[in-house]
Amino acid sequence: MRFVLRILKALALLLVLVVIAAAGWLFIRPPELLRVGDGYAAKIVCSNVFIAGRAAEDVLHDDVQAPGNPLLRLVRVSVDRDNDRVTARFMGLFAPSYALYRGAFGCTSVPDGNFEAAANAAPFDPPAKMQANDGLWPEGEGIDNPADGKIAALLADAGVAGPAMRAIVVVRNGRIVAEAYGPGFSAKTPLIGWSMTKTVNAAVLGRLMLGGKISFDDDNLLAQWKNDTRARIKVSDLLGMESGLAFNEDYGDVADVTRMLYLDPDMVSLPANAPMEAVPGQRFRYSSGTAVLLSRIWMDRVGNAQAAFSYPHDALFSPLGMTSAVFELDARGTFAGSSYLYATAHDWARFGQFLLQDGVWNGQRLLPEGFVGAMRTPTAASNGRYTQGQAWLAPGGSSAAFGLPEDTFWLTGHDGQSMAIVPSANLIVVRLGLTPSRLDYQPQVLLKAILAALPQPRGPQQQAGSQRQTQPQP
Repeated sequence: MRFVLRILKALALLLVLVVIAAAGWLFIRPPELLRVGDGYAAKIVCSNVFIAGRAAEDVLHDDVQAPGNPLLRLVRVSVDRDNDRVTARFMGLFAPSYALYRGAFGCTSVPDGNFEAAANAAPFDPPAKMQANDGLWPEGEGIDNPADGKIAALLADAGVAGPAMRAIVVVRNGRIVAEAYGPGFSAKTPLIGWSMTKTVNAAVLGRLMLGGKISFDDDNLLAQWKNDTRARIKVSDLLGMESGLAFNEDYGDVADVTRMLYLDPDMVSLPANAPMEAVPGQRFRYSSGTAVLLSRIWMDRVGNAQAAFSYPHDALFSPLGMTSAVFELDARGTFAGSSYLYATAHDWARFGQFLLQDGVWNGQRLLPEGFVGAMRTPTAASNGRYTQGQAWLAPGGSSAAFGLPEDTFWLTGHDGQSMAIVPSANLIVVRLGLTPSRLDYQPQVLLKAILAALPQPRGPQQQAGSQRQTQPQP
């Protein structure tokens, strides 16, 4: 009996030593997967608390833990409102990661814990916050007519709207004709667009292109690419996701994209140092790193840092009246053009209306002629799925396969964000939510149902007039 007790005591001591060793390992050298998870949690909670005004525990549970890796359920967060910081730790103890709120520039992940560098990377003179007015949308926030009954009924159908829908806005002939919101969300809630941000970032570059400071054919884009095969990469290659740069966009593990977003305070570093894997223009590779490179390139072309920080606001958001838009920066001061734009569904729809109007707003051309056309033109290397301007023609299947108009093009983002633009129907459908791809929801179902519910034109002349109409009607 004593021998058995000795064995049990020895095993218990061994177990304690193993637990202590494991805890020490997690404390001193936590695995990258845990650091990515904590970085993701800190960043998402920070943005939703400080930008959208949501409760931290709700964001942690609903946005981070429910749809994600099971390990995320062991993450705990704390919000320091005095210092505008969020800290996330695995089991409340290990692999700490941080996010910092910087006012008009939203939150940034601070993986190295260097809050001073992160704070100094954002200017002390942010653009002035715009105020929404009571005029009719898109000039203001007012809606002049009751919602279209048929479309409103569709939006209330969970099978059509999709799981965990947070906002849907339908715009026809330049006016909102129906909208719907999930529990806890409203027309005033800023929502993340994830990769829809890429198309907005491309439009910011297009504004600079209108002024002649950059062009599709520009090469030698980064100083570190000088005398390198990467010097041959053109702006058009980056816009079409055909740069030839290696980049792993797999979100299921620690990959280039998650390392860039949550482990590196300078998001530009990883894609800028990526090796070439193909000749520019010959291979399609979807890459969030490409969009961050475009941000760095257009910021460098603006001329000075302060002007670059203000440029999205001054050149795009202010003219369009996107009063809620918050375009976030990384910890070293580059706009996260791949992922991090928060805006209300009304403001996302404003951007869609702007593209529907071929880059013209209130009679003023803000994008070069042909720029929106590039957003609607497929690249050969993507087999017709992606376009020359950071947008999609066929996300998850061709328009023809769903019976949609051939001129439909899309902005799409992680977890079910989408915007469909249909010029021939003078229609925009914005759909935002928390709908992981494993649920197999396809926004084409929503768009097809809405198109079928629209009043049909009575004849060829009326149909032609509808297709030409791109400005809001009184």
